[in-house]
Amino acid sequence: MTEEYNPLITTCETKLCQTIDEWQQYLLMDKRLSVLTASSYLFDIKDFFHFVFEHVGHKVDISDLKKMSVSDFRAFLVWRTQQNISRSSIARGMSTLRNFFKFCTRQNLFENPAIMAIRTGRGIKVLPHPLTVNDAKRFLDAIPCVVKDSWQIKRDKALYMLLYGCGLRIAEALSLNVNDISLQSDAFVIRGKGNKERLVPLLPVVKRALSSYIKICSFENATTPLFIGSRGERLNPGVVQRNVRTIRRYLNLPDTVTPHALRHSFASHILQGGGDLRTLQELLGHSSLSATQRYTEIEREQLIQIYEESHPRAHVKKEK
Repeated sequence: MTEEYNPLITTCETKLCQTIDEWQQYLLMDKRLSVLTASSYLFDIKDFFHFVFEHVGHKVDISDLKKMSVSDFRAFLVWRTQQNISRSSIARGMSTLRNFFKFCTRQNLFENPAIMAIRTGRGIKVLPHPLTVNDAKRFLDAIPCVVKDSWQIKRDKALYMLLYGCGLRIAEALSLNVNDISLQSDAFVIRGKGNKERLVPLLPVVKRALSSYIKICSFENATTPLFIGSRGERLNPGVVQRNVRTIRRYLNLPDTVTPHALRHSFASHILQGGGDLRTLQELLGHSSLSATQRYTEIEREQLIQIYEESHPRAHVKKEK
């Protein structure tokens, strides 16, 4: 969805809103999901209740959820499909709904087995879209061209270097406090998905970017957020995404260039440089090797593209 929905209180009764708040706390505290992931789940729920609100014609309450049929859930899927939502996003949304309905069952609020009968199929596997080495350099060099304040230039350079130079997720980078990274060390510990910790090497070029930023900000409290907004609060991921879009338009880069694409570029360029999958898995914090293996598919596609563009026999028609 591209629109932001109104607060849930406009589409849901008070008791249901309280239940959603409790579910969010469960995701954050018990399941230890990141704030960014929990926010994505909440957006899926808002999307669903926006549909149900229009479907039933009044504020949604728990009894409405208990009465929903297989046909109702399928109508929701059709509604999302008509909005050109991708198959992978639709599948993720249904997974979110199942999670919420299971939570309500465990809380003895209601049980509705109809949702378990809905199968959306696996989302289409989409390969990551890394930048080329040259475009990654152009991206970093373009920061002063689109950012006005000198401290924000240094902030954005340090942030993007953590994403591209260390392979951090945007949520991981923005969760850092000043004292989480020692510039006297060659590595630091990051807490990633599932509250799992991993050791991340700190390259000299990343150190220099961080040092320059920290120096200009003169942080008084070592426990304050490392990356801050114009008002001194922890930097919002939405601001980062907007700033990346600005650089993307300035350089005429494709829409696939996002903050997460810098992490993809980190992984792809390590493999291009001869790195092995197991090491890359550790650096990225992937729980399974299958997630890391996606990057080998990129390498294969790039090899085929290079062959088709440069080999003298690539465009010769097959002999009969």
